[in-house]
Amino acid sequence: MTMHASRLAGLVAALAFGSAHADEVQVAVAANFTAPIQAIAANFEKTTGHKLVAAYGATGQFYTQIKNGAPFEVFLSADDTTPQKLETEGETLKGSRFTYAVGTLALWSAQPGYVDAKGDVLKQNLFKHLSIANPKAAPYGLAATQVLAKEGLTEQVQDKLVEGQNITQAYQFVSTGNAELGFVALSQIYKDGKVTRGSAWIVPASMHDPIKQDAVILNKGKDSAAAKALVEYLKGPDAAAIIKSYGYEL
Repeated sequence: MTMHASRLAGLVAALAFGSAHADEVQVAVAANFTAPIQAIAANFEKTTGHKLVAAYGATGQFYTQIKNGAPFEVFLSADDTTPQKLETEGETLKGSRFTYAVGTLALWSAQPGYVDAKGDVLKQNLFKHLSIANPKAAPYGLAATQVLAKEGLTEQVQDKLVEGQNITQAYQFVSTGNAELGFVALSQIYKDGKVTRGSAWIVPASMHDPIKQDAVILNKGKDSAAAKALVEYLKGPDAAAIIKSYGYEL
């Protein structure tokens, strides 16, 4: 074999080795986790060589897509019940489900000083529009309705609600000024210990059901080294530091 042929053979072997060990992983990501997963994806790729390809949306919509054969290999849900349901229905790799984050709800306005630290602006009910995510599809939307019920405001604000398909849309309604305030995921407005824009009330966890967010490997990812590597990475200290920096508990 000539030196050139030998080098070429070595290059082909290296490429084959690389493609066998560095793969893409298709991930369905709950909309509230958009910013953290983007930060995690960059570190994950540097550390493992695997590439994370994410789609963002509402948990309920992802459930329907997964049941209809969507090509997702890993599911990062905004709740724990949907992955559990998929597990029961035989759609996941057994033993792969775990809680990767516990979410925090916030009442937020893009206007500085509009929302007080105790959320009294909600009880005063002087606003025209209140944005929430669809409570049937998005766990943060469900948590928002529980807070309103606890405050005895369900009926009073019913005509003021602006409903987003997911938490990203609920955030956008407030961000663009179409709603003076809204219930969003703390992770959308928070970084490294502070609210980054506008004003917010961080809702006490006791006011709604825990927003336990579970991840699971789906059947399409059960033989994927990249899927398994991602789940392991999410359980590690590097991912934990990023997740905490966006206001989640672990």
